[in-house]
Amino acid sequence: MSAFPVTRLRRLRQSGPLRDLVRETSLSVDDLVMPLFVAPEALPNERLPGLQRFTVDGVVAECEELVRLGIKAVILFGIPETKDEEGSGAWIDDGIVQQALRALRPRFPELLLTTDVCLCEYTSHGHCGVLADSLNGSEHIDNDASVELLARTAVSHVEAGADVVCPSDMMDGRVAAIRELLPQTPIVSYSAKYASAFYGPFRDAAGSAPSFGDRRGYQMDPGNVREAIRECELDVAEGADVLMVKPALPYLDVLRAIRDRFDLPLAAYNVSGEYAMLKAAAAAGDMDERAAVIESLTAIRRAGADIVFTYWAKEFAGWL
Repeated sequence: MSAFPVTRLRRLRQSGPLRDLVRETSLSVDDLVMPLFVAPEALPNERLPGLQRFTVDGVVAECEELVRLGIKAVILFGIPETKDEEGSGAWIDDGIVQQALRALRPRFPELLLTTDVCLCEYTSHGHCGVLADSLNGSEHIDNDASVELLARTAVSHVEAGADVVCPSDMMDGRVAAIRELLPQTPIVSYSAKYASAFYGPFRDAAGSAPSFGDRRGYQMDPGNVREAIRECELDVAEGADVLMVKPALPYLDVLRAIRDRFDLPLAAYNVSGEYAMLKAAAAAGDMDERAAVIESLTAIRRAGADIVFTYWAKEFAGWL
């Protein structure tokens, strides 16, 4: 009898085609959504190209390139010319996202247009909802008043041409409010959005850093996973079509817990801080950028994500 075991797992690792054939987790451009920032003026970002701002004309040109590369879905974030206490630029008819949607919809019928539904880019104070005075005189976010404006924003996006709306504000009840007004529109809910340190580059790109306090009163505590399950349960009951975890890489355990519990499609947002870390490490010569990105995105898919929102989408498609 041979001294070696009959089972030799290395037999299926002998060649590239064989490894491809038995790979358990796939990664393709079809799994990815590319975020795009639209603003009155362009703002290049050489260090983090995925976080640059485009004008409406610029975003049309960018989508031409994305479609050519095989990207099938984008999510639009808007940076308005002016901001106010309510964030009215989020829902007005000639808002920056609405302008972009009207320019993109007839030009790219094959491109899935999704939109971020939140007020943080549009409010003068940078919070994701409107302010109210609390009993002790300090300012806090008025949940129910914010939900009304978020639902109004979602409707304005769909009227302008959005296929899918993605509420990211973490207000209680916002999925139900949007569902009531948009019974046929798919909703991708940022169900488990954590109060994370990994959002810094995004807030610079979107101009959405809060002018006071932080967002821990409405975004989730990083130490909690059972609470994430409860958030998802509520969003499912309220009519969400897709659940999302944000950030992705520091919360792979949350992704797996939600994947094991729910049958709805599951998304993960590979956020700006994750993107910036790999970009910085690659620029320093500490790692192979392409290999590290593919490994990271595969890990997110392996943990349970069906869809990955990532600033790497364009570069990944170019590598293919």
